[in-house]
This record gives sequence, C-alpha cells and structure tokens, in this order.
Amino acid sequence: MRNRLRKKKFVRPLTEESDRALKIFICISLVIATLAVYLQILDHGFIYFDDIEYITQNWHIKAGFTPESITWAFTSHHAANWHPITWFSHMLDYQLYGSTPKGHLLTNLGIHIASVLLLFIVFLRMTGALWQSGFVAALFALHPLNVESIAWISERKNVLSTFFWLLTLWAYIRYAEKPTIGKYGWVALFLALGLMSKPMLVTLPFVLLLLDYWPLNRWKPENQKENLHGEQTGSQASFSRLIQEKIPLFVLTIGSIITTFMVQKLGGAVKSVEAFPVQERIVNAFVSYLSYLQKMVWPSGLSIFYPHPENALPVWKGLLSALLLLFLTLWVIRKARSKPYLGAGWFWYLGTLIPVIGLVQVGAQAMADRYAYVPLIGIFIIIAWGLPDLLNKWRYKKKTPIIFAGLLIPLMVVTWMQVGHWKDGVTLWKHAIKVQSNIYPEFARAYNNLGFALKREGRFADAITQYKTAIKINPEFSKPYNNLGNVLRKVNESDEAIVYFKEAIRVKPDNSLAYINLGSAMLYKGEMEEAITHFRKAIKISPDNALAYSNLGTTLAKTGKLEEAIIQFKEAIRVNPGLAMPHTNIGIALAQNGKSDEAIVHFRKAIGINPDYALAHFSLGNVLFQKGETQEAVTHFREAVRLNPRFDLFRKTLEAALL
Repeated sequence: MRNRLRKKKFVRPLTEESDRALKIFICISLVIATLAVYLQILDHGFIYFDDIEYITQNWHIKAGFTPESITWAFTSHHAANWHPITWFSHMLDYQLYGSTPKGHLLTNLGIHIASVLLLFIVFLRMTGALWQSGFVAALFALHPLNVESIAWISERKNVLSTFFWLLTLWAYIRYAEKPTIGKYGWVALFLALGLMSKPMLVTLPFVLLLLDYWPLNRWKPENQKENLHGEQTGSQASFSRLIQEKIPLFVLTIGSIITTFMVQKLGGAVKSVEAFPVQERIVNAFVSYLSYLQKMVWPSGLSIFYPHPENALPVWKGLLSALLLLFLTLWVIRKARSKPYLGAGWFWYLGTLIPVIGLVQVGAQAMADRYAYVPLIGIFIIIAWGLPDLLNKWRYKKKTPIIFAGLLIPLMVVTWMQVGHWKDGVTLWKHAIKVQSNIYPEFARAYNNLGFALKREGRFADAITQYKTAIKINPEFSKPYNNLGNVLRKVNESDEAIVYFKEAIRVKPDNSLAYINLGSAMLYKGEMEEAITHFRKAIKISPDNALAYSNLGTTLAKTGKLEEAIIQFKEAIRVNPGLAMPHTNIGIALAQNGKSDEAIVHFRKAIGINPDYALAHFSLGNVLFQKGETQEAVTHFREAVRLNPRFDLFRKTLEAALL
C-alpha cells in the first residue's frame, strides 16, 4: 500500500513534455541566457565597498588555508559576520586567482548558474511540471534584482548560502520520498553548511513545511486517523508530526540566530532602538515588503544602497502597506485550497524576508536588492503556476511556453544594463546617486563611497567635492571628515587635514582610524608626543588595528626609543602578519640596534608579502651592503629604484654601491 501511494505521488507519467532531451535543452538554455547577461563581469573590478574588508586587505584570506586562517574563519566576528564557509571560498579563490577580480567574479557566476540548474531540477522533481519549473529557474537566473548578489564579489555569502539552500531542498525531497536517518543527515548537513555561509537560511525549516503542503502534499488531513501503531500512512503525516520531524533543523537555526546576533552586536552592525525606533522599523518593514514586489514587477531605479528614511517615512504609508499585505494574505488563504501554489509561494516570500526586513536593523539601509535573492523565488512560483491558470481557457493556451520565453527577453535587457553599473566603484556609486530622488541623511554614505572610489583612481579634486557633499547632507557622519582629511594630506594640505580629522573624532569619539590619521599628520609635522598620544588612543579603541601599532612604533623609533618601538612592531605583526610595513619597520629598528641578521629576516618577509615594496628592498640592500654582500645588495637597490624612480635617495645609493 505504502509503495503504491509513493509511486502515485512522486513518479510522473512520461510525456513528450518531460522528454529527457527537452530537459537538457532547458538546462542549456538557462546556462546560455545567464552567461549572455553576466559574462561582461569578467571586465569588472573590485568596487572596494566591503571588498577591502573581505578580500583585498584581509591577510587571513590572502594567506590561504593556514591553521591560523582556518581558526580565524571559525572564531572571528570580522565585518560583523560569522560565515566560515564563505571565508573558505574566498581563501580558495585568492589562492587560485590572487588579486585579479575576474576569477572571484567568475566563481560568483558559476555558483549562481549551479543554483539556477538546481532550482529547475528541484521543482521539476517535486511537481513534474517542466515549463513551470523552467520558468521559475529562468526568472531567478535573469531578474535584475539578483544582479547585486552576482556582480558584487563580497556578496559571495549570498550566492553560496543559496546554493546550499537548494541542496537542502534536493536532499529533503529524497528524504520525503523514503524517510531514513541517513537521508535526514544530508538535509541537516546542507542546512548547516548554508548557515555557515550566511544565516539567511534560518527560515528554511519553515519553507520545508510549506513544501510539505505543496507540492509534496505530505500534510495529512486532520480528520484522517493514524494507524494503531501511530505510524504515518504512506508519506503523509499530521502537521504536528511534520513539525517534530524538523526539530533538529530548528535547533541548528536557533544556534545560528544566537551566534549571528552576538557577532553583529560585537561588530557594531546592530542598530540601537534609539538610532532606529521600533515604530520606524515596523513602518519601513511593511513598506519594504511592497517595494520589493514593485521592483520585481518594474525593476527600475535599482541601487546598491537605499538609505533608511528614518522618521521621514509617514506612518500612514506603513498602515496602508500593512492593510494591503493583509488583504493579499487573506485572499491567498481563501484561494489556496484550489490553488495551493499561491499559499506556498506567498508565505515563502513573506517568511524568508523576515530576517532582513529591518525589524532587527543591521546597517543603515532601508532595504537591499540582495535580500530579495531567495524570497522572490516564492513570487516566481506564483507567476509560473498562476499564468497557465489564467490562460487555461484561452484558445492559444498551448503557446504558454512561448509567452514564458517572451517575458524573459525584456528582463535580460534590463539585467544586462544593470550588470554594467557594477563595472567599478565610481560607475556604481554615480548610478546610485542618480537613481535616488529622495536624499535622506543616511544617503551621505553614497557620496562618501563615491569619494573613496574617486580617490582610488587618483581623482583627488573630485573626491574632495564628494566628501564635502556628504558632510553637507549629514554633518553628523564621521567617515567623510576622516576621508576628506586623508585626501587633503595627499595634496599637501596637512593643516586643513588635521582640522577634518579632529572633526571626525568630535562626531564619533571612538573613530580609531581618525586617531591614526591625526597621529600620522602630527608625526609629519614633527609633533612626536602628540602623535604618540593619538596612536595610543587608537589602540585603546581598536586593539586589533595593526596600523596603529606600526605607526606608534615608527614614532617611538624616531624619538630614539628603539626597544619600545620593536615591541609595537611585534604587536602589529601579531595582529596582522600579512602586512609588509611592520616587518620593514622592525627590520629598520633591529638594524639600528646592530641586529642585522634578524633585520634581514624581516626585510625578506616584507618582500615576500609585497614584492613591490620599494622601502623593503632598499632597507635590505643597505644591510646586505654593510655585511659585504655587495652583489645581492645592488640587486635590491636596483629593484627599489625601479619601483620608485623619483626618489633621489634610492638612486644615489645605487650609484654609490656601483662605484
């Protein structure tokens, strides 16, 4: 009896539509279409918004799979996140591609394509509906709202966790067909890996319950009695038993929720109730639910950053949004008996957005395109199964697949254009500023980030303009003051830079970077004691900032306190062994103390970390020359001159060595 029920439920009759060749054709089409809109990312670069923290200046990632880096991945709250599997993927990429962004982006794209195919396979296996399953996968593959997750290297966590999300669904289907402990173990394993990629999967056990309702049809009607031994009939079970079945999965998600909250709290990402009152969060949440739907239907004005409106968002708008959501939910519940896909899709959307809807405010955004990556699958389900229902009485209903394909063409065009906005930081932030019509105080971040991108391109005057605009929009935002000071130092306006560093500290007294920069400016002016004071304050605020230790050591060395300077350089190396500068600085201090052999070790380490560090080559050449190893010394002097040909000291030292 049980085998007969299972066969009736999971084995679909073979038809021309479900022919293997057609399935392969759909898979190939999905891959080609996705590549067509996304392959341009291979000409893109790092955007340096999170990319610095995640990859380019993260020595743990650049070091690869060392015992220290692996331990760090599991224990760190770096960037206010705990996602060790994501860190491992970045480590692997850096070992394969180094600092070339093409490879990192290609990995994102590859994971996205794998998820697209897996989504198609999962829904085809659950429903047997070939075209509907293909359309869900195509919408997921090609919708412009998903561009952010693929074209932004730092959003590896989003594409990777979604891949594990879909693997969990695949494993769950196999378990539902014939429940065994071994198959359940695969479900738990993939869920755990997904949670360790990004905690977005905390809602996945609830989604499994939705799939039990439709399309797996595992919910047993309440009036159907269990057998005398309390066993489930066929593959169906009571709702309470289905919940009990998922208790181990709920335990995993609860652990992830606690860990994530603690890590984000430690990282300063969780905003206080004072900064974002509960009423503002609730109003923004209801409005955002509808905003995601609006952008799904009409994907215009997409941006990397949507500033939180705070109290500028009227309460009536939140109430109206809540009423509309309630109306839609009641309508779905009413229709779900005859059209169960409506309930599964709608509650998938509502439920999976809860962790990122802003009730627990993380960051300064009102919403984000990347947050819709998984939730919109629920709406895609409704579209894929709802459209054929609408066309059921149409005389040309057999042309539904052609209609599906026709709807994808404009999506591909818009997505291709949206991918182009992610070419580099300047292009991205200029687009964000262009499409945002309402300038809230939090939008100062966009101008600040544009200034940072311009500075990296050497466009200092343009960067100064953007930083000043950010300050004008939000005078209580500390970062643009600090960044403006940095640029002013670059153009030899040190006195004005000091004014802005002090303003950054006034606005945010725990801004450790501003203290470091202020100390560096004072060091440049020769005010050693004041510089030392600022570096020590930076260390007190941020004990894990290697730059503060290194700069303090440099200042102490200039005042003749070599032993104390060496201690600070060692602290810098302890905090961040992947920086070349402290190795060079400690080498110089050791050489001045007559410890040339130890100095040589550190100079070589610095060059190993950064082969283009001219000062390390020059300093190593000096020590080798003094030891009589002239030939190797000249080699390093030549390298220093090649790397910095305008520095007279390097050139004159090389000329003297050649004589």
